[in-house]
This record gives sequence, structure tokens and C-alpha cells, in this order.
Amino acid sequence: MKKILFLVTSAVLLSILFFIFNGQNQKLIKPTSDSFKEKPLDKYSFENLASTTFKPSQITFGKVIKDEIDFTSIMFYFFVDNKKVSGLANIPKKEGSFPIIVMFRGYVPQETYQTGIGTEHSGEVFAQNGLITLAPDFLGFGESDKPSENSIEERFQTYSTALTLLESIKNLNQALETNDSLARGQTDKIGIWGHSNGGQIAISTLEITGKSYPTILWAPVSKPFPYSILYFTDEFDDHGKALRKIVADFEKDYDIEKYSPTNFFGKIDSPIQLHQGSQDEAVPQKWSDQLKDNLEKLDKSVEYFVYPQEDHNFAKGSWPTVIQRSINFYKEQLL
Repeated sequence: MKKILFLVTSAVLLSILFFIFNGQNQKLIKPTSDSFKEKPLDKYSFENLASTTFKPSQITFGKVIKDEIDFTSIMFYFFVDNKKVSGLANIPKKEGSFPIIVMFRGYVPQETYQTGIGTEHSGEVFAQNGLITLAPDFLGFGESDKPSENSIEERFQTYSTALTLLESIKNLNQALETNDSLARGQTDKIGIWGHSNGGQIAISTLEITGKSYPTILWAPVSKPFPYSILYFTDEFDDHGKALRKIVADFEKDYDIEKYSPTNFFGKIDSPIQLHQGSQDEAVPQKWSDQLKDNLEKLDKSVEYFVYPQEDHNFAKGSWPTVIQRSINFYKEQLL
């Protein structure tokens, strides 16, 4: 009897101790208000960017870079979160109202970058064919202000720059009038052009806005983030060691899936023309093959051209064909 009583008493005491200990543990792990504090880079998730209202900036023009018979290449400026961003505009000289193409260049090292690198040649030809082009330098490039010291945020600032510029186009005609230009922009007819990493910015912009901006992609970076940047680190002096550390630290605090364009293809609502060289050493053809397949599976409008033996810049003879197909696409969609 005493043995039974001892066992029952022991069981009760153990139950009480377990309840107390478990209750204390529950208090220790109970979420606090700090757990729900917004982190600095939360605002750059695609969902949050999609719900953000970007304030349009005034656009101003600066010095003329090139003055040709049928177009003018000129510096332009606008502001993103109180930071100045410079860029290159190409404007037809004839009187009239023209569609507007926003152009996003690929990667260029800061130490060798000059305004217009990566877009100037195409932009000039577009302007000769009745299109106004605007190509932002992005923060840290050209005459723009410095970007964030956080290299991940610097990358995300390309999105806010692109989105702010698109919103600011409504102020373009005021700037053209102030500059005594005969041309005016058709601010309801906007297209996008992106090459290489600029193609990634273009794709992301389409996903975030959900708007129908007819878009041309030349050899776009279209893989998931952060693979899309880690892929290129073999060219770095440290083979990407520093960047991998930065990405790893970012992944500790953030759900990286919320920042990857490949998760939001379904949000695209724009016709796309895609161009790819088969011998591209920077962006493998299989990336664009897969992009085309993924878009078609989602019933997106995509026209795909592959150029045999061509490189990343279509510099082995196909460039005239690529640019003419691009002009025809914009004329069909915007003119």
C-alpha cells in the first residue's frame, strides 16, 4: 500500500513539475513584439514593392551628349527617395508625339562606366525610328548619387529606380517643353528594353507592376536570386567569397523566395520579345530556353529568336537583325 501511495505521489509531483517547467519554457519562447518588427529590407520583397506607391519625380535635362540630324542624345535627371539619378535620353528631333522606351543596361564595372554604355547604340536607332528612350544610370553610376552601403540593398534599389522612373514619365512632356524640344512623349504608350542584368530588372519590373509594358529582352538574366548573381562570381578576384558571405547573412534574416523573380512569372501581363545568342558565354542559351518555356506554360505572350554562333552582344553579324526585329515589335505594339 505504501509502495502504491509512493508511486501515485511521485507521479503527481512529476506532473506538477512538468507543468511548471513546460509553462516556464512557453513563456521563454513566447513571441514578443520584437519578432514582428519590420526589417530594413522587407520593403524590397516583390509583394511589398507591388503594394508601394512610388512618388513621381520631376524630370530635368542637362548637357547634350550628341546632336545629330534626326535625334539628340542628352543627359536627364530624376530623384528616387531624395537621391539624384542620372541617365541618357534619346529624343527625335522632328515635331510629333512619340512612344517612350525605358532601357535597362547590363552589368558594367563602376570604374569603367560612362553614361550610355550598354544602351546608347540601340537607343539612337530607336530614336531614329520615332521612339523616345530613357536609360537610367542607376545609383552609384554616371552622375547619380551614391547607393546604399548594403550591397544587397544596392541591388534592390535598381527596382525602386526603375519603378520611380516609370511613374515619373507623366512629367516628361513638361521637361521636353522646358527644353524647347519639338518632340512630345505619348505617356500612355510605354515599352521596356533590357539586356543581360537589365533584362532581370525588366522582368522584375513587369512582375511588380503587373502592367502591360511591351518588353524586349536581349539575353536576359532569368535565373532565381541569388543564383543569378553568384553564377558570375568566378570573375571576381576572391572568386565570390565576400559576396557569398553577404548573401548568407541576408538569408539568415529574410525569406529569399520573396525576392526571386522566378517565383512571380505569373504576375507578368506584357507581350515579350526574347533574343538569345547560341554562343553567349555570359548568359547561357538554356536560361532563355527555360524562360520561354516557363512563360508559355503560364500562357504569356512571348516571341523567341535564337541566333546561331552569336555572342552576348550580338556582335558577330546579327545585331542589325536583332535591332530591326525590336523596332518592328515596338511599332506593332505601340505605334
